[in-house]
Amino acid sequence: SVRVFVHPKDDLTPIEDLDVEIVWGDIRNLEDVENACERVDTVFHLAGIISILPWRNKLVEEVNVKGVENVLKAVKKHKVNRLIYTSSVHAFMEPEPGSLITEETPIDPRRTKGAYGKSKALATLKVMDAAKAGLDAVVVCPTGIIGPYDFKLSEMGRFFLNFLTSKLKYGVSGSFDFVDVRDVADGLIKAWKHGKSGQFYILGNRNVSIEEFLKILSELTGKKQSIKILGKNSAYIISFLLTIFQYIFGKKPIFTPYSVHTLTRNYTFSHAKACKELGYNPRPIENTIRDTLNWLMEFFDLKGNATFDLKKLSI
Repeated sequence: SVRVFVHPKDDLTPIEDLDVEIVWGDIRNLEDVENACERVDTVFHLAGIISILPWRNKLVEEVNVKGVENVLKAVKKHKVNRLIYTSSVHAFMEPEPGSLITEETPIDPRRTKGAYGKSKALATLKVMDAAKAGLDAVVVCPTGIIGPYDFKLSEMGRFFLNFLTSKLKYGVSGSFDFVDVRDVADGLIKAWKHGKSGQFYILGNRNVSIEEFLKILSELTGKKQSIKILGKNSAYIISFLLTIFQYIFGKKPIFTPYSVHTLTRNYTFSHAKACKELGYNPRPIENTIRDTLNWLMEFFDLKGNATFDLKKLSI
């Protein structure tokens, strides 16, 4: 059986059709976490605030760092057999632009940019310390997660939706490693079954530039859009203005200074270790994009208003 620890304010739509036990609570409250971990064999720690907005930094630290501290205390108290912690590639130290990042890349919060990256670095080090002290714990580090079932609309989910609704006007010249959410879920299960305690596993796919995303989107839909690709300096300036605009008016920016920084570093990530030790095998990113578009069309009921050939998305 599966137990899911859910915040009282969370929307249960993503899991409403699943046969799971719901336990309500706040990851920042130790008593709630201990209650969730009672009589549990394995804990998959997925909870985290993935934010690129500076005014959410305090919440990011509370959830991502204190939350992990509470989980570590709870699994120790209840003698949980194994912990699978979902970290992030943003936890790794930032090397020179264009560098290859592997599991051997150091983790140092002082050399990680952004509150999110620092929080994941700190939390990951705490998990690794617990593993050294005897806890059976495995760490997985996904790259940029995309895919269907994006109910709350991530940054990339909004990117795809804006393309479908002809609201996408700008993009940033840069690239990142993007991976299907279903491949990450499969990687988590494989890490539970085959992962070695105290080890990291990067769960990625391949680098995709914003320009390539647009090319694939156009090929899948036959839809052409005039989208301006911004260089690094222009994107930074506009992102600062958009972030201020959101702070005042509450409208989410299409990109922020941190997302511009991430895209323009052009890092590559190796998931060879996960393939070798876990049997990890991510699907072609083109399939992910097609499935994402199909899901968005269905979820937002866009098929009746489509201005392109829907048959192409059903291939």
